[in-house]
Amino acid sequence: MSIQPASNRLGLLLEERLKERSLSIRKLGKLTDIDAATISRIMSGKRRATPAHLQRFADGLGIPVSELLTAAGYLDRPGPSDLQVSVANIEEILASSDLHNPHFSIENLEEQLAHYEQYAQTNEGRHTVLQQFAEKIHEIRSSGPFIQQLKDMYERFRSKRGTAAELAFIGSALVYFILPIDCIPDYLFPIGYIDDAVAVNLVMNSRLKALGEKGS
Repeated sequence: MSIQPASNRLGLLLEERLKERSLSIRKLGKLTDIDAATISRIMSGKRRATPAHLQRFADGLGIPVSELLTAAGYLDRPGPSDLQVSVANIEEILASSDLHNPHFSIENLEEQLAHYEQYAQTNEGRHTVLQQFAEKIHEIRSSGPFIQQLKDMYERFRSKRGTAAELAFIGSALVYFILPIDCIPDYLFPIGYIDDAVAVNLVMNSRLKALGEKGS
């Protein structure tokens, strides 16, 4: 296998995992039921992997799908100015997976987060987060920047580290993650969790930052 350019993070990751397991591209093709030529083009950066490809790679190599999604650029940490780019990525993912959701937008996501802010401040909402967060994390069996951000947010919420407004914002993202029906239903795994990643970044990079600037 040839050395991949540094910019091709997914190709480098796949090459590294194949070497660790002493696997060839042909063998990976048999494990994932993906044509070896397709895998070669994905690794060389000549073809973009779809979420379906990444899920098969994750199953075949025994690694978290979020690690592959991040390497492929689907779960990068966007800043406030990059949120529209994230939405464009989600739309591309939906299209590549033969799914269509004309209602997905930052505006709709913000509306749902605003609704969950109120819920997270109730006893029922707090109980939902505290009782179901660990189970949800275990359910998706994933790791990576998106999941670590959620865990950090959960610890802040659980220990009440922050103002009431900050905890309401954090709680909204946690509730959004926990509940199965949101802008993109979670049963569309792994696609269903990409909007959760955008929600987390929206709260962390936009809402909490704006709140901090307002209080300074």
